[in-house]
Amino acid sequence: MSRPYRIGFVIEDVLGHHTHGVNLRRHVESDASVQAHWAMLPFQVDGLAARVPVFRSNWTVRAGIRARRALRRLARATSLDVLFFHSQATATLSPDWVRRVPSVISLDATPQQYDELGAHYEHRQQPTAVERYKTRLARNRFRRARHLVTWSEWTKRGLVDGYGVAPEKVTVIPPGVDTASWAPPGPRAAGSTVRFLFVGAAFERKGGTVLLDAFRSLGDLDVELHVVTKDDVPGEPRLHVHHGLGPNSDELRALYHACDVFVLPTRGDCLPLVLCEAGAAALPMIATRVAGIPEIARDGDTGLLVPVDDPAALSTAMRRLATDADERERMSRRALEHARTGYDAAINTARLLHVLKAVADGRRPDGA
Repeated sequence: MSRPYRIGFVIEDVLGHHTHGVNLRRHVESDASVQAHWAMLPFQVDGLAARVPVFRSNWTVRAGIRARRALRRLARATSLDVLFFHSQATATLSPDWVRRVPSVISLDATPQQYDELGAHYEHRQQPTAVERYKTRLARNRFRRARHLVTWSEWTKRGLVDGYGVAPEKVTVIPPGVDTASWAPPGPRAAGSTVRFLFVGAAFERKGGTVLLDAFRSLGDLDVELHVVTKDDVPGEPRLHVHHGLGPNSDELRALYHACDVFVLPTRGDCLPLVLCEAGAAALPMIATRVAGIPEIARDGDTGLLVPVDDPAALSTAMRRLATDADERERMSRRALEHARTGYDAAINTARLLHVLKAVADGRRPDGA
């Protein structure tokens, strides 16, 4: 294509998707062959909208309506070559747009997988007939899309096994971070105190209470726990709670660099961006065997995996890394290598743009 590719990006502006959108936008804008048009869909409702039944309480409906409004605005500004929806909720009410403009849908989890994790997101399954109808709608949506992008192999398996999507129609492209800016400025300072770091806005869902139980069992060790969250966490000895550290901020990166082990015993997540940040900051990880997490927190390689809601197992893993400096160092190196090769925002944005350009050209996006 001799002129720039005109690409419309429709992105959920909520939770980890906000950070993903910010990272994506930064690197897309550096590609001179792309003319990007952005629609960032806010989660919150206020004013009169907060009084509208269903709209105020159902994110899929709200995202779908807001996406349609944004697409009409984009269409008035330009003729688009390809549309990129992230996540699939943003495309739910736009089957006509998916038919009209070649479209790529990106997912961190399929609707069925989200139902499996739903209890931790205050998400409830509907009656069987409704769920069957939702599955049929999703299957049709995935069929109409020219291509699908998933954050993990776990999500790809969900599309193939749960919705009958052909494997060659799905490309796995994880979210990424700026690994150069997250890299530690030098070797970690030697010292007797081992510092664990937890980052999660939703303290309870991310396993924060389980973490506190496990941490308290390490009273015989010289350890600290640093918690970054929006929730209120009562103070106690050796526990440091940090509020107001923004995503990608210098203060947040400095805290990663000051700690020794990242720990996230989450009850429900797809592929948390904080694990990408931890790897890029050369932190070994302790996390739960949930969804796509084992693909980045690789047990015995970049970190350790424990069962959900198991403070004893979590305590054992924390004690193991707190008392074995050689293993921490080995896992630190592997975590950094894995982040740089698999979770670098610039590399993965280039892979995504390769897919989008191929779809715009009517080609199969091989080799992304």
